[in-house]
Amino acid sequence: MSEKWTAEQLNAAEMQFGRRCDFMLSVAQLSQLPDADRSEIAFAGRSNVGKSSLINALFNQRKLAKTSSTPGRTQQLNFFFFFFKLYMVDLPGYGYAKAPEKLVKQWQAVLKDYLRGRPNLRRVFLLIDSRHGIKKEDAEIMKLLDESAVVYQIILTKTDKIPAAELQKTQEKVLAELKNHAAAMNEIIATSAEKKIGLNFCRAEICSFME
Repeated sequence: MSEKWTAEQLNAAEMQFGRRCDFMLSVAQLSQLPDADRSEIAFAGRSNVGKSSLINALFNQRKLAKTSSTPGRTQQLNFFFFFFKLYMVDLPGYGYAKAPEKLVKQWQAVLKDYLRGRPNLRRVFLLIDSRHGIKKEDAEIMKLLDESAVVYQIILTKTDKIPAAELQKTQEKVLAELKNHAAAMNEIIATSAEKKIGLNFCRAEICSFME
């Protein structure tokens, strides 16, 4: 994984992330989507996977994405504008939502339609808790991404919470599973928002879409 990027590329990406990323709008229905006039990336993951913490760490802005001890806080598609060149989308957490079932189904429908129909969506970064690996709800989203032909890459979160040997086993299991998914990249990134592990590789991947 580290061999993919040169030191020069990693340094250049770090410099880009000195720029601001600004909140644009929250989307509850597809008619509210901004024009597909530039490349777009999205972050997805189970509720409480550490998505907001990772986004804040990546963009060096403590309150960019809202964090909460209550799973399911992100309930809409939250759009951000990164240096006028890239849309970044924080997708609703799945697998749990402290809300009425009708509303949960509404979020799920919007999410599915977004993934199927957003022409400028270049990649989804799918966050997986390294302590648990791929769970049922993760597999369902992976299937949807495969069917939608949306390229996605796995990011393992909270890697500082488990021993190195256990992390290695998780990585091997995930890589083996990715062989069964047509739209999945065969490279994963191990991260820790708290310890700043792997953020440089995430930043390099994101910068590859900036035009």
